[in-house]
Amino acid sequence: MLKLDIDVDDLARGLNAVERKQLPIATVWGLNDTAKDVLDHMQDRMTVVFDRPTRFAKNAFMVWRANKATMTAEVKERPSVADRHFLKVQERGGARGKTGLERLIDSRLPYDGQILAVVPAAGAKLNAYGNWSPGERDKVLSAVQSQRDVSTNSTAASKARNKSRVGYFVPRAGSKLSPGVWKRSGKKGSLSKILHFTTAMPTYDKRLGFYDGAEDVFAARFPVNFARAFQKAMDTAR
Repeated sequence: MLKLDIDVDDLARGLNAVERKQLPIATVWGLNDTAKDVLDHMQDRMTVVFDRPTRFAKNAFMVWRANKATMTAEVKERPSVADRHFLKVQERGGARGKTGLERLIDSRLPYDGQILAVVPAAGAKLNAYGNWSPGERDKVLSAVQSQRDVSTNSTAASKARNKSRVGYFVPRAGSKLSPGVWKRSGKKGSLSKILHFTTAMPTYDKRLGFYDGAEDVFAARFPVNFARAFQKAMDTAR
């Protein structure tokens, strides 16, 4: 979160009575316009440091507007994303936490090994943003849930696997196949890997630079925005 505020007393020095009266609203307008500039900068920055950022990423921040009582505008995370948003890690660097998808897969899988993270493999279908396709994700979750439901009975599990030569499955422990989700397809039952299971969380370098860039934008844009807002306030003064 970045707070943008100004000491109005500093701005008021040398002003006449009419100008002093219009100063608060001009300051509010200038702060809010500058907060919008900071938000635009943040969204533009994402297109530089990320590969095809999603709408979820670009809309993670919002402007909390100033008023004459607070004299403070804020650019901060939307309440709906809170601590679970990956941008926190991109700002400070380090290991990320488990995603909702990873927790869901871990709870549904018929797999005895440790799963800290899942990563799309070469056989995964990706969407326009380079992320795992929701359509394939739903098919995988349904398939592995069915596999878990029959995994307690080895005969039933064997019959379930042989019933169809097309589908997604998790190899048994000790299999020659590496840990993850695999897809069997075609008449010959060709295999392709959809997801890797990892025993270490992905780590990120500090790369977003939110605060440094935001402060630079504030320093450059507030004087311009305030001057325009003050002129508008004077033009509308009664």
